Amino acid sequence: MTAPPASARPEGGAVLVLEDGTRYSGRAYGATGRTLGEVVFSTGMTGYQETLTDPSYAGQIVLMTAPHIGNTGANDTDMESRKIWVSGFVVRDPARRVSNFRAERSLDEDLVNDGVVGVSGIDTRAVTRHIRSAGAMRAGIFSGSDLSLSDAEQLALVREQAEMAGRNLSAEVSTAERYDVPAADGVERVGSIAVLDLGIKRATVQYLSEHGFDVIVLPASTSLDEVRAIAPDALFYSNGPGDPAASDEQVVLLRELLRDGVPYFGICFGNQLLGRALGFGTYKLPFGHRGINQPVLDKRTGRVEITAQNHGFAVDAPIEGVLDAPEGFGRVQVSHYSLNDQVVEGLECLDIPAFSVQYHPEAAAGPHDAFYLFDRFRQLVKDRASTSTSSVSGAEETH
Repeated sequence: MTAPPASARPEGGAVLVLEDGTRYSGRAYGATGRTLGEVVFSTGMTGYQETLTDPSYAGQIVLMTAPHIGNTGANDTDMESRKIWVSGFVVRDPARRVSNFRAERSLDEDLVNDGVVGVSGIDTRAVTRHIRSAGAMRAGIFSGSDLSLSDAEQLALVREQAEMAGRNLSAEVSTAERYDVPAADGVERVGSIAVLDLGIKRATVQYLSEHGFDVIVLPASTSLDEVRAIAPDALFYSNGPGDPAASDEQVVLLRELLRDGVPYFGICFGNQLLGRALGFGTYKLPFGHRGINQPVLDKRTGRVEITAQNHGFAVDAPIEGVLDAPEGFGRVQVSHYSLNDQVVEGLECLDIPAFSVQYHPEAAAGPHDAFYLFDRFRQLVKDRASTSTSSVSGAEETH
């Protein structure tokens, strides 16, 4: 058992300031200084490292509802991307010692090394209840020399920052260039899959590979011609931060590839963009769904899944009945919905090979109830390939 080094344990106070003027005083945690973002809460009792390194949290100050954070330290294996993406971190009781055989360092060290300004020692339950009542809002954490700013100056800085609605953050978190991950050894190869990286996690790429796909990860700015030149057997849109209403280029790209007949699977942000591509709207949730204990109903099976989620926006569509896609893609239905608030949690196209879910089936970190979706997509791609082969063979015999 080791304590975080003195260099990773800042001295002095810190304050969390919300845009409605509410203030919570605590202690400096992680890096010191000033940070701004949208304050949200995550209900996961484990998996804080996966949460911190999830690019979907870019632009957000994340509050952990679990009271003790940092107990198991940090390691390279559980990193879901190249760095911590949260704008700020709020906890009640940071671990004074790290105790886990997998730990390579303390969480405090990672926060300091990545420049993440945090605050500890505040009543996180009170903040969570406030956000649940008033909604997610802009906020700021101030420590070090920035703690000496007047209350009015701190509040002005919080209110001057951009709101999450209308922000396109994909370019900030996406890969700068293409990279390829071949299908895993010993697995039947299904084909190639073009993955649009809107903020993808490493576990997603790994599981696609383990399900027989040659994974081609592409920047968020990839054009239609570039994807068509690859001629993938399937298409995947990842999770990611920001407002789906601000991602018009990715929506247009998806529409054209759906018209090409490319099988599609989307998660989280990819679910919202499928909704937009089909012609449905999206809207901002009051405080979002974040954590690894979110109950969802799979309408196809009647099974309840406990899922890992991180989203502040949702697709605007009725959860019952078969709908006609406004953009002309045939019939579509909501396949999953939240049992907490009836928010759309999945879409299934009935006339084209496409479906998506609002949560994270790769379970990093989280339950494995939704892991079957990778198998469902694998089978969809195989069935599509078989149908295409049969059609070509039939046409050749006719001639």
